Amino acid sequence: MHEDMNPEQIRLSDRILSALQLALDQEDLKISETLTKALEMAMTRNTGGGEFIERRDYPAEIEAAMNKLSALKDKT
Repeated sequence: MHEDMNPEQIRLSDRILSALQLALDQEDLKISETLTKALEMAMTRNTGGGEFIERRDYPAEIEAAMNKLSALKDKT
């Protein structure tokens, strides 16, 4: 999340990603998994209905968080 952004310009997914990164840093697997689901929901809501398939690439920050989550799962 960018510090210079106006709070009204920050997307819900940005805030969830920030919380996810913190949960991953604290190695909290259950919270990380829950926040990952919330992040996916926030990024795909209002985008194509029930059969919608996400085809865009995730930003580098999200890819890094997903890799860290995978490593945390492997560790436990």
